[in-house]
Amino acid sequence: MARNRASRILTGLGLLILTGGVYTVTVGVAARAEAPRVEAPYVASAARPPADVVPPMIPPEALNRSLPVALSIPSLGVRSPVGEVGLGPDGQIEVPAVGPTYDHAAWYRYSPTPGERGPAVIEGHLDTPEGKPSVFYGLALLKPGDSVEVVRADTKTLTFLITEVARYSKAEFPTEAVYGDLDHPGLRLLTCGGSLDSAGDYQDNVVVFATLVAVSDPVESGTSERTGYRLHP
Repeated sequence: MARNRASRILTGLGLLILTGGVYTVTVGVAARAEAPRVEAPYVASAARPPADVVPPMIPPEALNRSLPVALSIPSLGVRSPVGEVGLGPDGQIEVPAVGPTYDHAAWYRYSPTPGERGPAVIEGHLDTPEGKPSVFYGLALLKPGDSVEVVRADTKTLTFLITEVARYSKAEFPTEAVYGDLDHPGLRLLTCGGSLDSAGDYQDNVVVFATLVAVSDPVESGTSERTGYRLHP
């Protein structure tokens, strides 16, 4: 990861923790607190992969930059366009605003694109302003060995193997583990979780860690690159 990209990622990190859960900066605390709320799915503080889910081979080579356009999580039945967020004027990481794209996943533009070396970061809301499930509501239900697919603008479809699902209190968010540089293409999915505090904000973040295991491109005569990873134990 380029040094300037890494610094931009870390600059906004703590602010993502503060605003990325309930997104009250965008939605407003009062509206959220009064709406009937779905209960956030529970995940233990860390769900680490059993030995037979750990990737047994070297991941595919890193790809050139290309923006993500769609994401799917087969085990959850999730299919979503992928938008883009950056840093707002106040230095906080933006989140999907109320409107047509509120329930879409969003890639953080100062992280690598999926398939590049390093951790591509994609975030999504847990619930809507009305308290109904949003795109990443079921994120905490994922398990090591599940897969995530990302389609890029260059038509390549990338398959990532989930290696860990973890819940962290916002006060103890592991900056380096989530945003730190990698020697391979990785993926981080982020949403909020845990219980609500007195202000109506979720107190935790749920983070899914995943590693690139396969690349396919239907435009290139159906060719694909496979590495022998087992996507399910």
